[in-house]
Amino acid sequence: MHILIVRNNSNAKAVDASLLLAAYLGAQSIDYRLVDSSNLNYLGDTDDIGVIGPDTCDLAVVLGGDGTILRTARLVGCTGVPILGINFGHLGFLANASDEGVVAIVAAALAEDAVRERRTNLRIDVLCEGDDLDDVPCDDEPVRTENGELRSFFALNELAITRGAMGRVIDFSLSIADSHIADMRGDGLVVATATGSTAYALSAGGPLVSPGFEGLVAVPLAPHTLHSRAIVTAKNDVVEVDLTSNQASREATLFVDGELLVFERPVAKVFVRAGAAPTILLRYKCETFYDHAAKVFF
Repeated sequence: MHILIVRNNSNAKAVDASLLLAAYLGAQSIDYRLVDSSNLNYLGDTDDIGVIGPDTCDLAVVLGGDGTILRTARLVGCTGVPILGINFGHLGFLANASDEGVVAIVAAALAEDAVRERRTNLRIDVLCEGDDLDDVPCDDEPVRTENGELRSFFALNELAITRGAMGRVIDFSLSIADSHIADMRGDGLVVATATGSTAYALSAGGPLVSPGFEGLVAVPLAPHTLHSRAIVTAKNDVVEVDLTSNQASREATLFVDGELLVFERPVAKVFVRAGAAPTILLRYKCETFYDHAAKVFF
């Protein structure tokens, strides 16, 4: 068995907990690897998506907050390696409380005394100006540049398409499942999973969605209209955002789970769908989603 420990190295309590956990695993003759969260900063490429798989790792233990879990989820991708988050951050909506100590929680997970939650994630395909805009990405073939580089991205929470450094509102067209919904002008759009419904999408006025829901949530950001609402999609629906009508001076910027994406040319179209396989989060003696939401948001 091999355990990946990802710690928020800027949090002293998380660092102390990682050393305690390492000592425990060593005493149990369990192999482990310790990684600092600062080494997982997103560089805007796809090289680190799914690099941790079941052939090299049986469990990823995250000592930190939700941000550290999101970075670890990108490493795991859709490989199915379970993630056990132990909260040393703020909200910790994705993590387990650390009150009982990391050793007890990890020991319970190793004994399979934890609930496995299947969380839908996102596959995001991006076409830029100069690409063949009629080449719609298919389920099993991600987008590649002319140089063969991937332009498909992973997110556990959300994709945010927002106005750029110039601060000007953007124009875009929204379609879902090949049906045109609306032409919009505003600050942009958030496309979130049920997991991400408690994050940016919530702040933008979107609904709280139970974690087991497998569809997506599309939430306009400050739309310049009186007729705009969040839309909840079916599991297999693809959300398409067309930015070809957006003027060059109205720069659009993309963020994946809060991390900036950088492209060599302006973004023309974005396709968002559920990932090929869910992210597995382990829950240990946690209160229900609705109990937690009632305490945090009401």
